[in-house]
Amino acid sequence: MELHVTKKAVQWYKEELLVDEGMTIRFFVRYGGVGGLVPGFSIGVKVEEENQPHVSVVVDGITFFVSEEDAWYFDGKDLHVTYDEQLEEPQFTYL
Repeated sequence: MELHVTKKAVQWYKEELLVDEGMTIRFFVRYGGVGGLVPGFSIGVKVEEENQPHVSVVVDGITFFVSEEDAWYFDGKDLHVTYDEQLEEPQFTYL
């Protein structure tokens, strides 16, 4: 699994979550929500210290990661986080 986050998506997280260089954002599996890869689950986002990363990437000084405990959700697919100009929010794609 690989994790890809575009610079436009990073800018959105900086503005909306008030994160600065050196901070860490975790993508985690949560019960419920819509648009998820596995029915009944979706991706949650929170500012959190990096802990047992399965995969991580640093973009513009911000570290994004998925922990080992959430790796099952992706079933070997890569997570691509882009910015949707029309909805004005990040979009998750699994390839």
